[in-house]
Amino acid sequence: MGKRIIAQRRGRGSPTFRAHTFTRVAPARYPRIEGPLRRAEVAELVHDPGRGAPLAKIVVEDGTVFYNLAVEGLYVGEIIYIGREGRVENPPPGSILPLFAIPTGSLVCNVEKVPGDGGRYARASGAYATLLAVVGDRATLKLPSGKTIEVPACCLATIGVVAGGGRTAKPFMKAGNRWKLMRSRGRKYPIVKGVSMGAYAHPHGGGRHRRPGKPTTVSRHAPPGRKVGYIAAKKTGRGR
Repeated sequence: MGKRIIAQRRGRGSPTFRAHTFTRVAPARYPRIEGPLRRAEVAELVHDPGRGAPLAKIVVEDGTVFYNLAVEGLYVGEIIYIGREGRVENPPPGSILPLFAIPTGSLVCNVEKVPGDGGRYARASGAYATLLAVVGDRATLKLPSGKTIEVPACCLATIGVVAGGGRTAKPFMKAGNRWKLMRSRGRKYPIVKGVSMGAYAHPHGGGRHRRPGKPTTVSRHAPPGRKVGYIAAKKTGRGR
């Protein structure tokens, strides 16, 4: 008899690997937005547990209330614009406009992939996408990864850079702080190395020394209890 590895236990969805979603504020998604541009006010900036960026509570003049990712420079009481039709000269940061109404070269975030999906691209703290060009009904974007994509020009985007860009530069200093973050995201921490375990608990465990004792590259079709290490790797090691 052995012990199920962490990858198997995580898949069961037990409370150990389940995030505390009841502490979350709200999803950062655009509501159903149709018609011309409308004015909206930033009512509040709040912290969302498990999320690296703050959220902005936005109240539209027609009474719609929703939460969106806060951008750098956004403040409580600021007036922004939101809508799918029309243009505005020099839109303030935080405005939610279609890509065809945003000047070329602007930095945007929370960009929709398909009109109406609420936002897909550049949502992490400090992330942004660059609007390279708008030709016809297609817009070209450069993502934070450096990849260039095309999306419909009527997709919504938030003008500005997601706030909280220096979050990863600050060390945790204490393991307890890291544990609280991982707990809010439903991840197990700390994680023990496989070579430090016994042979019953992990394929890399056991032996007289801390070494896997077998190749760490496994087949894509390996059973769940064996599928650890480099899964279906084309090559490993240092490139030369």
